[in-house]
Amino acid sequence: MTSAPRTAGDLPDDPADRTLPRLLARNAHEYPRLPGLSWQSGDPDADWTTLGWAEIHEHTRRLAAGYRALGVGRGDHVLLMMVNRPEHWLSDLALVRLGAIPVSVYGTAAPEQITHIARNCRARLAVVGGADQVAVWEPLVADADTPLERLVVADAGAEGAHVPYGSLLREPVPERFAKELDTARPEDPLTVVYTSGTTGEPKGVVLTHRVVLSNALALDAVVELPPHVEHICYLPLAHIAERMLGIYLPCHRASHVYLCADPTRVGEVVRKVRPAQFFGVPRIWEKLSAAVRAVLSLMPADQRAVIDQAFEVAREHVGYRERGETPPAELEERYVRVRRDVLVPMLAAGGLDRVTWAASASAPMPVDVVRFWAGFGIVIMDAWGLTETAGVATGNSPKTGFRLGSVGRPVESAEIRTAGDGEILVRGASVFSGYLQPDGSVRSVLDADGWLATGDIGRIDEDGYLWLTDRKKEMIITSTGKNVSPALVENALKEHPLIGQAMVHGDNRSYLVALLVFDAEAASAWAAAHGVEAEGGPAGLARHPAVRAEVDRAVAAANARLNRTEQVKRYELLTEEWGPATGELTPSLKMRRRVIRDKYADALSGLYED
Repeated sequence: MTSAPRTAGDLPDDPADRTLPRLLARNAHEYPRLPGLSWQSGDPDADWTTLGWAEIHEHTRRLAAGYRALGVGRGDHVLLMMVNRPEHWLSDLALVRLGAIPVSVYGTAAPEQITHIARNCRARLAVVGGADQVAVWEPLVADADTPLERLVVADAGAEGAHVPYGSLLREPVPERFAKELDTARPEDPLTVVYTSGTTGEPKGVVLTHRVVLSNALALDAVVELPPHVEHICYLPLAHIAERMLGIYLPCHRASHVYLCADPTRVGEVVRKVRPAQFFGVPRIWEKLSAAVRAVLSLMPADQRAVIDQAFEVAREHVGYRERGETPPAELEERYVRVRRDVLVPMLAAGGLDRVTWAASASAPMPVDVVRFWAGFGIVIMDAWGLTETAGVATGNSPKTGFRLGSVGRPVESAEIRTAGDGEILVRGASVFSGYLQPDGSVRSVLDADGWLATGDIGRIDEDGYLWLTDRKKEMIITSTGKNVSPALVENALKEHPLIGQAMVHGDNRSYLVALLVFDAEAASAWAAAHGVEAEGGPAGLARHPAVRAEVDRAVAAANARLNRTEQVKRYELLTEEWGPATGELTPSLKMRRRVIRDKYADALSGLYED
């Protein structure tokens, strides 16, 4: 028997007092046939399978009954390690409806991190994708020091002695079970999100319904999007950005989520969906811009000249908007013309022609990348926040104003200030409850006035815009006592297309050195455009004298824009891209500097030898 969802009339007057189950019920009642979730099964050319909001409500009810039959109850933590597939998304909501607390784990997490998380949250159940995940988690079931008791396995045929996911979908659902559903209170934990561990063990950030929905309301106040907007969900669901954009905001907005299980295929999905919004961490935007630049470099000179002129018109138009001014009528006419004739056809080839809100967060965005996309008329609305602030605490906005290169002004659910040493402090309705402790308690790290010390360094300008400098723990202090922001130097180096990634080093040294990662994709286009040929793939190309001379010029150009202390004296050019799988990046694509320093210790030492 299907229980009738609560109607919109059951929602509290204060939107921040709503809960995720109540939003699901509202969506099922008011938008029953509106698409809420779509995915492709296996074949990238397969048709999309879609569930409407009424179907999502019913499916999660049956799934919640299955989890309840396994002993999951209110307040229990349940671990999830799967790619962005329907079993992950639907289980997350089913567990919330049950009053349990879903905890997503990065698929690239190291075994010791997984063990730490399992012990810290005391989960007795984990839901995993297939055989590879079973092999990682199975030893923890047998480990006497870990509370984990059983696994649910999504892939049919991979479950072995564990619980098949398909067996959870209960029908009929016992009538008495309805009383256990959808009883969450605003102050109850909605999820625990573990930090990605750039500097140590992951910490469990406890986020309540009220904290998350306060942030959702604040985000809605600064973005302009069509009703029920589509979202491509491709970042890990263990990342706070994707949890907000891919689960919580869609429930809040009754929007349409397209799951992309393989992040390397996000470009294909974008071309198919043509979304009105697109979010990418800086590394995603860097790679997209590098790919577009590579194509542009191969175009005939006359065609490229037309495109460059269109870019200049678009950037001029963006400049007026950035200053809060109305573009002159003549410029508006030129912009409309070049957008129609030049820019939109180019954007359409990549599926970005309908984008009205493009955004980034997680790390400082290179200004040259922002300016590049401004040439298409796309303003990347850079934002800033932490897992501890439920995502966005400050943001640029087409509605309330933006400054390219900044991370915007505080959203309504947060306020910020800086300490004497430049550390950014934040407090407000969307700041977290505290960190989960092994005994189940929650430890707050806020000061007596409710301020959270973020560990980020920045400045607030006279118009209230926040400009990031770097992470406090990552600031380089040279042997002469000078402070250097590594991100500032690294972004300057990465402005050249041949340099895909960079890490500068120099703590307690008299000068800076750098590890530069060769961008093989951009280098192939550069070599073709400059008539450079080399054998041996990317490594051979990186050794070519013309390429090395160009990288030397790129470093010199970056140094010319930096002060003496910030300049890079020597560098090592690497040909293997850094990534989460090899450990140099977190799953959210932030650098693990300690890992890189350890891995390339000999190379870094060699750069200081005479």
